[in-house]
Amino acid sequence: MRKLLVLGVVGLLAQLVDGSLGMAYGVTSSTLLLAAGIAPAAASAAVHFSEIGTSLVSGFSHHKLGNVDWKTVTLLAGPGFVGAFAGATLLSSLPGDVAKPWVAGILLSLGIYVIWRFLRLGGQRPTFKPRPSARFLTPVGLVGGALDAIGGGGWGPVGTTTLLSSGRLEPRKVVGSIDTSEFVVAVGGSLGFLVGLGSQGILWGYAGALLVGGVIAAPIAAWLVRRLPGRVLGVAAGGLIVITNSKTIIETFGATGTTVGAVASVLVVLWIMGIIWAVGQERDARRAEASYDDEPVLVA
Repeated sequence: MRKLLVLGVVGLLAQLVDGSLGMAYGVTSSTLLLAAGIAPAAASAAVHFSEIGTSLVSGFSHHKLGNVDWKTVTLLAGPGFVGAFAGATLLSSLPGDVAKPWVAGILLSLGIYVIWRFLRLGGQRPTFKPRPSARFLTPVGLVGGALDAIGGGGWGPVGTTTLLSSGRLEPRKVVGSIDTSEFVVAVGGSLGFLVGLGSQGILWGYAGALLVGGVIAAPIAAWLVRRLPGRVLGVAAGGLIVITNSKTIIETFGATGTTVGAVASVLVVLWIMGIIWAVGQERDARRAEASYDDEPVLVA
């Protein structure tokens, strides 16, 4: 019973971060289950079944608050379903650990770019290009869905990182659209695990505990996204991308727990400093806009 309560709290915290920054639910939950000795396929299956409920509530909450671009969701969801189903059914035979550091390296680079893109604005407002096309979103959905099923988390890191770095959508709509389309991805992955593991291989109690915590947090996270300025949200999400993937890369090279902890601590401090800087820049931009609005208009 104690373990289920702990999982419920983990689900709540993971969804609070995921719903606010567009990633981390699967990675956080899967990491805990793997640390508890659960087999990778069973851990990922439990996470995906819980995500069916959490992503549904999260998507509805984001929609009500205007955080969703439905064209992007439509173009992402289909490929994401296919990728997740394929990744789930092939999990036992695919060398996920081999591909993981390479994917982490790509995401790390994109995360650094996301931070740079929003911090370099100074007092300017972020601008965004037209929404992404099907040619852009289809491979993102396929790769993100497959990695999500294989690694227990990947839809948010791949989708959120790629869309943020592209500059095609404002950050709150990136997060809302990724979280909303994740429902279809979770269904695809869950069906794949049912085919590959059978219903007896699913840890239903663990999935239920994660679900309860995640459902409680989903509306709160969607509200936070609505309130956070794009500049702050972009830097916060980019920092989480960098921290998560730096840890993966360092561990791949055999670093000790002390080294990993030291590097992570430095990155967390830099992350917090970046968020504080972004908040200051946002305040400066708002003051400049207010000053401009207050200027008298000369009429000839």
